[in-house]
Amino acid sequence: MNPDQIKIIAVIVVTLIFAISLDSFSSATTSSSSQSNYAYNGSSKSSSKSSKTKSSNSKPSCRKKGFNLYGNVQFVDSFPDLTIEYVSSFPDINVEFVSSFPSNCGQWKKVDSFPDFKVQVVSSFADLKVKKVSSFPGME
Repeated sequence: MNPDQIKIIAVIVVTLIFAISLDSFSSATTSSSSQSNYAYNGSSKSSSKSSKTKSSNSKPSCRKKGFNLYGNVQFVDSFPDLTIEYVSSFPDINVEFVSSFPSNCGQWKKVDSFPDFKVQVVSSFADLKVKKVSSFPGME
C-alpha cells in the first residue's frame, strides 16, 4: 500500500471511532431531547434552542431513550429497549392497551413480532413507571 492509501484508511478509522464515541455519549444522556439533538443535529446550539422550546411547552415529551411511547410493543424477558414497572400511583405514563392504531401518546398494542419497541417488566429500577388505564392515556 502506498502512503496515500494509508492516510485515507487512518482518516476513516478515526472518523468511525469519533462517531461511535459520540453515539455512546448521546445514549448516555438522561434527557431524550438532548439525545435527539446530539444524534441528529450534532450541535449544542440547537440543543439549547429545543430546551427553551420545551420549557415553554407545558406538555412533556412522549419519548424515552429515543423511543416513542406509543405504537406496537413486544414484551420480552431479555434485551429490552425499555424496562417498565407497573404502579398504581405516581406513574410516568398512563398506558391504554388498544387493539388497533396505537397512534397517540400512551396507546400501546401488544404484538409478537415487528414491534416499535420492546419492554421488560421489572419490579424495581425501571426506566419507566406505567399505570394501566382504560381512558386518557399519556404522560404525567
